[in-house]
Amino acid sequence: MTPTLAYAAVSAKTPLAPFSFERRTPGDEDVAIDILHCGVCHSDLHTARNEWNNTLYPTVPGHEIVGRVTAVGSRVRKFKLGDTVGVGCMVDSCRNCQPCTDGLEQYCDKGFTGTYNGSLYGGAENTYGGYSSHIVVRESFVLRVSHDASQLAAVAPLLCAGITTYSPLRQWGVKRGHKVGIVGLGGLGHMGVKIAAAMGAHVVLFTTSADKREDALRLGAHEVVLSRNEDEMAAQAGRLDFILNTVAAPHDLDAFLSLLKLDGTMTLVGAPATPHPSPNVFNLIMRRRRLAGSLIGGIRETQEMLDFCAEHGIVSDIETIRMDQIETAYERMLKSDVKYRFVIDMATLAASAV
Repeated sequence: MTPTLAYAAVSAKTPLAPFSFERRTPGDEDVAIDILHCGVCHSDLHTARNEWNNTLYPTVPGHEIVGRVTAVGSRVRKFKLGDTVGVGCMVDSCRNCQPCTDGLEQYCDKGFTGTYNGSLYGGAENTYGGYSSHIVVRESFVLRVSHDASQLAAVAPLLCAGITTYSPLRQWGVKRGHKVGIVGLGGLGHMGVKIAAAMGAHVVLFTTSADKREDALRLGAHEVVLSRNEDEMAAQAGRLDFILNTVAAPHDLDAFLSLLKLDGTMTLVGAPATPHPSPNVFNLIMRRRRLAGSLIGGIRETQEMLDFCAEHGIVSDIETIRMDQIETAYERMLKSDVKYRFVIDMATLAASAV
């Protein structure tokens, strides 16, 4: 066992604070990783404050991890000491069901093991995430990072925000010549714009904020539509091949479904706390439109996404913070006061824990 320093929440009402625990000694198939950077996802906040009513306390959030390999087990073949690697939202699955054998571990029939707030297979031990000095992960759930060293902090959010947007764009076959709508310009939406544009699509960004127009164009959008402007929305009716909806607040889905062509699909990746109003069935029937959902991506697809982003020079737009600024970051995140993702410099952990 290895002593590990972290930041944890011990209840829904207390702020994150220094916390110590022990990581397991690496087994034959394990990779030990010193954590360099950890992105801050809205799921971290939901879990720390038990907003999904499923938190196992104490909880150490963080599932957008970039680090350096410090030890490998005797059966590890893909990684060596000193390699730069990533860990995303999963650290295990049953590995035997059909989704797992198909490389879709995120849809494991028994439920994947989350990087934090999840019981490890074979025991009741709670998993602790990336707001920590290091982590030990099974080789098959570790990812290669080939971006330049200067970009590693901005790579971290790709492990969640990047794969959450890349996976549906790939699943529904977005390619050059397609007209793709991205709804919302936040942590997920800004990655959707970058990735869809790199795939060759004509990208239309939908936002409620006029002041995001310039930023959306900078990120790669070809058009920006104010979704509260009826004329601008009407001009897009029936023109889109695919819509990636990243908004995590209940809203009228029909307003966007009507923008799809025949056989067009809108995929939801935002998860609101309360349901969206039910869409009008005729809006789907009359143009054979589809409303779908998508959850992160499997390990194979996540590696594909990292390689794609490295090839196209794609990283997240970030603001780096110290570990002891996490509660302030959470409050700012609730106000959408970040462009577009916070990332913790884990070199600050030791000093923050004093």
